[in-house]
Amino acid sequence: MTQISEPLGRHDESLRVALICPYSLTIPGGVQGQVLGLARALRRLGHEVRVLGPCDGAPPETYVTPLGDSLPTAVNGSIAPLAPDPSAALRTIRALRDEEFDVLHVHEPLSPGPSMTTLLMRTAPIVATFHAAGDSASYRYLNSIVRNLANSIDLRFAVSKDALQLAERYLGGEYEVLPNGVELDRYLDVDPGQPRQRAIFFCGRHEPRKGLEILLKAHHDLAEDVELWIASDGPETARLMREWSTDSRIHWRGRISDTEKLDLLRRAAVFCAPSLGGESFGVVLLEAMASGTTVVASAIDGYQNVATDGVDALLCTPGDVESLRLALDDALHDDGLRARLTESGRRRADEFSMVSLADNYVAAYRRAIGGESTAPVKRSFSSRLWRLIRASVALLRRRLGRRMNP
Repeated sequence: MTQISEPLGRHDESLRVALICPYSLTIPGGVQGQVLGLARALRRLGHEVRVLGPCDGAPPETYVTPLGDSLPTAVNGSIAPLAPDPSAALRTIRALRDEEFDVLHVHEPLSPGPSMTTLLMRTAPIVATFHAAGDSASYRYLNSIVRNLANSIDLRFAVSKDALQLAERYLGGEYEVLPNGVELDRYLDVDPGQPRQRAIFFCGRHEPRKGLEILLKAHHDLAEDVELWIASDGPETARLMREWSTDSRIHWRGRISDTEKLDLLRRAAVFCAPSLGGESFGVVLLEAMASGTTVVASAIDGYQNVATDGVDALLCTPGDVESLRLALDDALHDDGLRARLTESGRRRADEFSMVSLADNYVAAYRRAIGGESTAPVKRSFSSRLWRLIRASVALLRRRLGRRMNP
């Protein structure tokens, strides 16, 4: 494992780059945000970039190639907007063949849909970024298949040590760690002296692992003038709205645009991320830090990759209502503490510039194009497809055998 922390430099020659995202680009999400942000940074550096991914509606940018609608798919305790259908695969194949890219940058490369299709087609050198952390049912139960697919990747990157551990555990291979980036220029117009409202901002999917119910309980015992702004939605939205309908301090914002999210970050006194686990990297914390918002979050591994308790954020025990309440109360009432945290937070966010990340990836693209690879010897598409089919059939036979002979 190699840790990269400094930009590796620009090159005058422009590249044609495909960024492949398995998740719907019209639905807010961490991976989608990173893909689109990286595309903008690469384009500013003078490279030709197309983003390929599902879109439920009009593409969010002119340089996005839509690959069809997504299907809500259960993935490790959450619901992901994937496009595993044949029509999306055909659109992916057509785009890869028509565009003649110099390099293919695949995000979450072993997710069903465009990412897996890109590995099978391999029309150019492949750079892959692994985002997920925790555990993966597909990696565990389809291990021989995903390992074989991963052999198509030339250079592998992970966004954090947690994402690295997951990929290494099931896939093996060599990886470099490149943390996610923040588009710092989007926060330059934030006025450090702008008065903040006594409000806590939450932005995340309404599902158990995001800890929204813990935050609602903690907020219940805070001062009467402390508002709670809740963005996005999810499977728990209806129940939570019903159970907390009598608290007029709670404002349910629903799904919001990036512009609306920036506005709420700039106006709230505190950004809270009470997640219980499953986060590989705290880019949402960095966005809040870059906007000068005080961060209160759970002390989970993914968030501790970017935040330090008492230095640039207040981190509390995951799932502990009282621990979260005390941290929120301190952040709201101690002006000196809040000033110290936000000043350190801005400096911390500066270390994760999206421009620097783009520079590092351009260097990786050139290495892959030049023939550098940590993957085994590449096989032809038909050979890889045949091996995949055989592995799938063998796995199915083993499962059927176990069911028939318990």
